[in-house]
Amino acid sequence: MSTRTQAQQNSGAVTNQKSVQIAQGNGGLLTKELIESLFLSAADKQLDTRHDSATVACEWPYLCMTTDSFVVTPAIFPGGNIGSLSVYGTVNDLAVVGATPKYISTAFILEEGFPLETLATIVNGLYKAALETGVSVITGDTKVVPKNAGGGVYITSTGIGYAESSPIWDTSLIREGDVILVSGTIGDHGATVMLAREEFGLGAELKSDCASVLPLVALIKDFEGVRFLRDPTRGGLSVLLHDIVQETGFDIQLDESKIPIQPEVESVCDILGLDPHVLACEGRLVAVVSPEISDEVLNKWRNLDCGRGAENIGIVKKCGGSKGRVLISTSIGGCRMMNQLEEEALPRIC
Repeated sequence: MSTRTQAQQNSGAVTNQKSVQIAQGNGGLLTKELIESLFLSAADKQLDTRHDSATVACEWPYLCMTTDSFVVTPAIFPGGNIGSLSVYGTVNDLAVVGATPKYISTAFILEEGFPLETLATIVNGLYKAALETGVSVITGDTKVVPKNAGGGVYITSTGIGYAESSPIWDTSLIREGDVILVSGTIGDHGATVMLAREEFGLGAELKSDCASVLPLVALIKDFEGVRFLRDPTRGGLSVLLHDIVQETGFDIQLDESKIPIQPEVESVCDILGLDPHVLACEGRLVAVVSPEISDEVLNKWRNLDCGRGAENIGIVKKCGGSKGRVLISTSIGGCRMMNQLEEEALPRIC
């Protein structure tokens, strides 16, 4: 039997397999069969499988690009999966610099033996998120590593978008008296993924906030007085706010009673000794805005399902020490400093 005929028979047999095989990463017929049966079947027509790069027309004043990697475990969790997360995370990074996301490339690293049924769920989640956010997945790569040499599935994505101007929001625009807004409850993604690992014997009705922030950005994109936007992913609210005070030299004063945290998240954190302020979010937006527009921004956000829990959580103040601090006014009338993230509290969370 010829090598080609044998390979064709092997290729036809792949559809009956239940897990990823090492040969499906060799770039040959088995790789093509995997791509055509799983990735291409769910893709839009702009996915280019004939070349190792995609060519798109560039007609915009400013081209914006971001690259991110996703290693979350488990790969499927309440509220999303690593496929949808890779799209939302990439799109959100473009959105917070004022860009309109257009194209995404994805690279999958699969471990031999990874269930094909699970992979299909991930790929479908990826393309569903791409359709929702209006981006086209136009090129990508797939590699398979030997069993026990990887973590099941990793995804690296690159996003390209366009903007009418250079980044329009930046910490350099922040002024004393500006207001800190958050679009919803914090820590949902981190707590959900942690519980999904079933390492602690805890249960709660939680799901990840994994979603696009594009609708939230679109509502306020043309507002005068929006200084800074960012999504609080790894390190959560704490890392984001500490970045702001380090870059600006201002203090930030937060009202503990205003920071939206689900009771289930608070309970999990109390039991495990975690700080909800450092838990990752994957569908929230933090905005620093002038006080004159803060109420209008909140009202607009609260009219969206994804912004229903939006709150004014604090204010930018003149620095009261040698360097900027993030301070929290407590419910009992005291004041404390927000913890900074020093160690990885939850590895492989996004």
